[in-house]
Amino acid sequence: MITRKKSKALKDLEKMTGETLTIANLLWAIRTSDDVNQVDFAKKLNISNQYLCDLERGRKSLSPKKAKEFAQKLGYSEEQFIALALQDALNQDGMHFVVELKAVA
Repeated sequence: MITRKKSKALKDLEKMTGETLTIANLLWAIRTSDDVNQVDFAKKLNISNQYLCDLERGRKSLSPKKAKEFAQKLGYSEEQFIALALQDALNQDGMHFVVELKAVA
């Protein structure tokens, strides 16, 4: 969940990337912190290297469904990935809302 009070991990990632966390810079941060090149990371996600490059540079967006799939493959929070994908979509459309995501049982 993205909330007004950010977790230490989010703050650290934002410090590492130098900007507000997006799905693009989250993917880049995970890849570079694991010391994996784009080709191998793309293979792990079962996507093309070009698509990964476009995602990391913010030229392509990620659907919530694909965000969930990436989180599962990488072993990260599905909630966080989906929330970032939705937040990115709102930001790109100029909508000034904050996404708070909560799983239902």
